[in-house]
Amino acid sequence: MSYGNKIIRVIKGRRPKIVVIGGGTGLPVILNSLRDKNAAITAIVTVADDGGSSGAIRDYINVVPPGDIRNVLVSLSDLPADFLNIFQYRFNSKDSFFAGHAIGNLIIAALSEMEDNIFDAVQKLSKMMKVDGQVFPASNEPLTLNAKFQDGTTLSGETEITHARNKVERVWITNTQDSTQPPKAVAPVLKAILDADVVVLGPGSLFTSILPNLMIPNLGDAVRQTKAEIIYNCNIMTQMGETEHFTDADHVRVLDRHLGGDFVDTVLVNTAPVPDNYLDHQKYDEYLVQVKHDFEGLRDLGCRVISDDFLDLHDHGVFHNGEKVANEIVNLALQRDGRRRR
Repeated sequence: MSYGNKIIRVIKGRRPKIVVIGGGTGLPVILNSLRDKNAAITAIVTVADDGGSSGAIRDYINVVPPGDIRNVLVSLSDLPADFLNIFQYRFNSKDSFFAGHAIGNLIIAALSEMEDNIFDAVQKLSKMMKVDGQVFPASNEPLTLNAKFQDGTTLSGETEITHARNKVERVWITNTQDSTQPPKAVAPVLKAILDADVVVLGPGSLFTSILPNLMIPNLGDAVRQTKAEIIYNCNIMTQMGETEHFTDADHVRVLDRHLGGDFVDTVLVNTAPVPDNYLDHQKYDEYLVQVKHDFEGLRDLGCRVISDDFLDLHDHGVFHNGEKVANEIVNLALQRDGRRRR
């Protein structure tokens, strides 16, 4: 069922507070649609990415990887498109350092050095880029993602884990600079979660984009303690090694298991079929098949299900329809009346 597309613009004289937690390419799609809904948006972005330009910069300079943060800043920025295109531009030079780097990644790395931390750097850059909302790195220090696979082996590093194409059993994170120090989120991140009307998880890779945030101990505690409605925006496709053969209920079970209890209140589920032979499996080689539905399993987990055609097909890829998902999220925020079960 679905609440439809009607949006109520006012809730007790204030903008609804929406926190979105994740990373990867799916997060900016939802944020870009939410920014037009008269909501107070906070994006909490993973800092455990170690691939591509972000990983190379992380190797050269001891900073939090900037790639996901860059994309989120652009999705919420009010700057003209020409400026944003420059910020997103990747060098195609064959120079050993600049090749493949996005200009925005270099700017974020430079500001991190100038401000002596990534959090203050992103806040300054948010003002410069006229960001409508708040963009918070999940942690102020670089984090390393670790995984144990179902065959008992372990690996460290988001890229290594993804490329292993092995079935993940559980993940955890450690402080990259000092593994003896527990990772932590800064106070504004925790306050945003505790003050929110809704907290949205995803879309994004379950084990490598969503859970790295929730595995930060005090951030995970805040998600468990908040009175906000917890919404899981379920992935449309399964991913090799991560969620092979998963149903939508299996995704929620993994989240619950990692956080130690049933904490997801509402699940957004796409019910539109992906046409046969549409997906370009060479371009999107991590995707396998469409996530199967288990509505009874979701209800047994205490979840309310909102199902609809959330599908957006283009460039032979499978994506969420940002506008439809954003409408449902805002409706839930506006209709929130202390429903939180836990």
